[in-house]
Amino acid sequence: MSKVLMKGNEALAEAAIRAGCRHFFGYPITPQTEVSAYMAKKMPKIGGTFLQAESEVAAINMVYGAGGAGVRVMTSSSSPGISLKQEGISYIAGADVPCVIVNIVRGGPGLGGIQPAQSDYFQATKGGGHGDYHLVVLAPSSIQEMVDLTSDAFDIGDKYRCPVMIMGDGMLGQMMEPVEFKDADVSNLPEKTWATTGTGMKRKKNIINSLFLEASELEKLVLERQERYAEIAKNEVRYEAVDVEDADVVLVAYGTTSRIAKTAMAKAKEMGLKVGIIRPITLWPFPFEAFNNALNGKDKKFLCVEMSTGQMIEDVKLAVGDKAEVHFFGRTGGIVPTPKEILNKIIELGGAK
Repeated sequence: MSKVLMKGNEALAEAAIRAGCRHFFGYPITPQTEVSAYMAKKMPKIGGTFLQAESEVAAINMVYGAGGAGVRVMTSSSSPGISLKQEGISYIAGADVPCVIVNIVRGGPGLGGIQPAQSDYFQATKGGGHGDYHLVVLAPSSIQEMVDLTSDAFDIGDKYRCPVMIMGDGMLGQMMEPVEFKDADVSNLPEKTWATTGTGMKRKKNIINSLFLEASELEKLVLERQERYAEIAKNEVRYEAVDVEDADVVLVAYGTTSRIAKTAMAKAKEMGLKVGIIRPITLWPFPFEAFNNALNGKDKKFLCVEMSTGQMIEDVKLAVGDKAEVHFFGRTGGIVPTPKEILNKIIELGGAK
């Protein structure tokens, strides 16, 4: 199949349609509005449902209802909009309803700005709403990966009955790259015997709910969910590791920042420095095993690079423990770090040869 040139937001929307998504509820906000606009044009043509809700709060509750009925459903927003959706996301997680949530991150806090950022890491990976729950969080670094991970997101959600977030940023959402679409097989999706599809008087009714007044019942369900999260952590971790074994400095970056970090790494290698990179693709579950593999007894330093004041660095420190130094370089407020800035930090840590 030939490649086509597409904007990130639109490619993601097309990938969702090809993955069997026929229901989309959202609300416009820069820099992700093209996702909604694309769905608005395409959904009516394929017998799907597009609805621009009156607010982000309404949109996520529509997702809750559609997901509870067993259909593949998606919503998208950007940072302040995702904040408004947090209560609904917690309800969805507490009711074990699969769905896909797209966050094309912009600078914050508050309304912030419309430039790219990665400052929603804590919100996405630590649970932005209340209670003991997780989202599976996928972080693409290219438009092709946005396409591929969107299909995977629906499969993971259905398999484990959980909400899945695709976390990009304003640069990925707005840039254009050639992409190739692979038609997903949606003819044999897993049967959702738990869904509220009507009983036809042939079975006991299903109830989708996250309210359990008996403490023992709620604890039982929460612990069952934790067992499912452990399965996800065992089976679904994804990352890229390049030249980490012999590196003196290991860069850690995801999404757009990882592309810039790779350019800095290449320039550092030209100078004779030994540099590698770990790129988490699943931000949750975090790829702790990648760091175990990199810590091979050699003295090395880790440099976490983010478009934030430093959030993923906490997970990097947990992964490394006291076995290596962890350093940080970041830009925030919508400013994108440059390869030269990262290179200067590598030189500072590794020493020019």
